[in-house]
Amino acid sequence: MDLFDHALDRDESAKPLAERLRPRRLEEFVGQEHVLGPESALRRAILADQLPSLILWGPPGTGKTTLARIVAEKTGAYFASFSAVLGGVKEIREIVEAARERRRLHRQRTLLFVDEIHRFTKAQQDAFLPHVEAGTVTLIGATTENPSFEINAALLSRCRVVTLRALTEEEVASLLERAVSSASGLGGDLALAEEAKQHLARYAYGDARRALNALEVAAAAVRLAGRKSILAADAEEAMQHKTLLYDKGGEEHYNVVSAFIKSLRGSDPDAAVYYLVRMLEAGEDPRFILRRMVIFASEDVGNADPRALALAIDALQAVELVGLPEGVLPMSQAAIYLALAPKSNTALTAYAAARALVKERGSLPVPMKLRNAPTRLMEGLGYGTGYRYPHNFEGHYVAERYLPEALGEREVVKLSESGLEKELLERLRALRSGDKG
Repeated sequence: MDLFDHALDRDESAKPLAERLRPRRLEEFVGQEHVLGPESALRRAILADQLPSLILWGPPGTGKTTLARIVAEKTGAYFASFSAVLGGVKEIREIVEAARERRRLHRQRTLLFVDEIHRFTKAQQDAFLPHVEAGTVTLIGATTENPSFEINAALLSRCRVVTLRALTEEEVASLLERAVSSASGLGGDLALAEEAKQHLARYAYGDARRALNALEVAAAAVRLAGRKSILAADAEEAMQHKTLLYDKGGEEHYNVVSAFIKSLRGSDPDAAVYYLVRMLEAGEDPRFILRRMVIFASEDVGNADPRALALAIDALQAVELVGLPEGVLPMSQAAIYLALAPKSNTALTAYAAARALVKERGSLPVPMKLRNAPTRLMEGLGYGTGYRYPHNFEGHYVAERYLPEALGEREVVKLSESGLEKELLERLRALRSGDKG
């Protein structure tokens, strides 16, 4: 082996473990069987060299960059990598011009990989359109954000979205085993205790890169200590700075919020408090959570228990008064109450029904008897004629029709038999049947 070979070996060993273990072939790719399995359309397209432009959507560490590199290698395309964080439209033009020359002179296709494509504004994303349409480049964009919200609709329509999922604990564990035994990994000179492997696999949260980085930290510490085995304590130390998977501007944010609301609606206080804590521990603004709880108190509890709205507002005021960390207590109290309160969505359905009537029939005339008559002219025109003042009647009620005449006897409000709303329903039925009691 000459000096040049030694230099190459040193360069390779200096790379991070995750980079050294990056798969080079489809057969080495771990996970994502739902899109890369033997009979999958994407795998067939890759093998047939008929790959369309793609948007790879998935959490960090699921292999988006790796897959793009493998595709380029498999199809013989030139791999041009570009970061939406570091570059701009000017660099895109330069890459496209080079791609055009490469195709003209060498008949080689260019695969343009754009990492974090969602960081481009939708106007900037337009810069890709003519080159994708002309076939100058095959675009592979990588994003951790929902493409429906973050990718220009015109560009999205010209790409196939491939959804990558977080790796399972078993898949991460297999990667760790490979890293320990592989010559390009830890070289087989260290053992990885089963408890340590399971800890790294569990707290990587499906992110292969995070697991391998933590393994590398643990291995370095073990070697410095002169030991030969990575134990659970080493894995815990390496993972001590783990962060919750929750991006306040990203999809996981909406996933956890959705789970919180659905747990409240499903009357599950255990899950509701769990997701509440998930949000708070990840740094969510407590006022955001409390605003959602106030909305929920009307939308999903409503008059089945009117105290729910008051309690949610009280919790909001309490948190503004005492702040965190003590503010978590009124938040937890309110979440438990909302979860266990009787449920009714009448406020929502009544509003929706009334809105549908307004949209369907427009601005129907207000009945003359319900109009005020502040002037003699209006009184002479019949404004207010025939109006009966309910307080002048027994039980402070008089049978009357208040909806516009064209709507007849429509019923907008459909009360449930849940909680206090059952009492309101009984009163409404009595009123409609002519019983004033």
